[in-house]
Order: sequence, then C-alpha cells, then structure tokens
Amino acid sequence: ISITDGQIFLETELFYKGIRPAVNVGLSVSRVGSAAQVKAMKQVAGTIKLELAQYREMAAFAQFASDLDPTTQQLLNRGERLTELLKQPQFSPMPMEEQVVSIFSGVKGFLDKIETKDVAKFEEGLLKSIREKGKNILKAIKSDKELSEKTEKDLFDFTENYSKNFS
Repeated sequence: ISITDGQIFLETELFYKGIRPAVNVGLSVSRVGSAAQVKAMKQVAGTIKLELAQYREMAAFAQFASDLDPTTQQLLNRGERLTELLKQPQFSPMPMEEQVVSIFSGVKGFLDKIETKDVAKFEEGLLKSIREKGKNILKAIKSDKELSEKTEKDLFDFTENYSKNFS
C-alpha cells in the first residue's frame, strides 16, 4: 500500500496484551481517516491519538522508573483507561453516537478515578443509562453529527451525574 492510500500498522505486543484490533495509532496513517469521520467524532477524539502515543512512549520508560511525577502518573492513568475504553468485543458494532459518548467520557476525564478493570462496566452502564434517560442527547448527536454547545453541556452533565452514582 502506498503512503498516499494509508497504512495500518499492527503490533504483536498489543495483540498479546488483549488490545484488539492491535493497531499502532502512532505509526498508522490514513489519507481519508478524519475526512470520513463525522464532526462529533472529530470533536471528542481530536486529542486521543496524541494522548495514546504519549502514553505508550511513557509506559515504556515508566517500567524502569521508580519515582514518577504527578503529570506522568496522570498521563499513564489516562492512557491506560483510554486503551481499555477502546477495546471492543468481536461482532459488537456500536452506533456512532454511542462511540462519541464513550470517547467523550474518556477524554473528559470521567474515567480517571475509576479502576482500569471497571472501565468496561462504566462504559456499559453509561450507554445503558443514556439510552434510557438521555435519548435526546443521542438523538441530537445522531441527527446533527456534531456536538453543539448545548449537546456538549447536556452530555457533560449527564456523564458527570452518572459517574457520581457509579459504583
């Protein structure tokens, strides 16, 4: 594949860690990737590639370090949870608007205080809750294909409320 068409780099190490698809987001490139995304996805996922690349780089160094500063700990904490959030079971497609909600919860820091092992439980509960009680938010994301100020505020408030009651 030529560089103008894009390249996906798969990593064996990620595969064996249970991260599937095992795509190295730092090395993979796409000519149409962001052009094919709806604006809402670009709005929430804009920084995720950089955050994950920084996380993977820092995680490699952190295994040799005994003392980590708070900023590095925060970066590792967020990256670990974002990685967990992006794991998707086989044969389990997710509607775009639900993907936006999930990624929003990660990049806005709602997962930062949750144990990594509970990220999937948090995501599952959040999506179930928003399907039942936040249909207007999902409908707005789906129809507008972007996060208006109102929709973003509604989503933030909904996610914040859910995270306060999460156990």
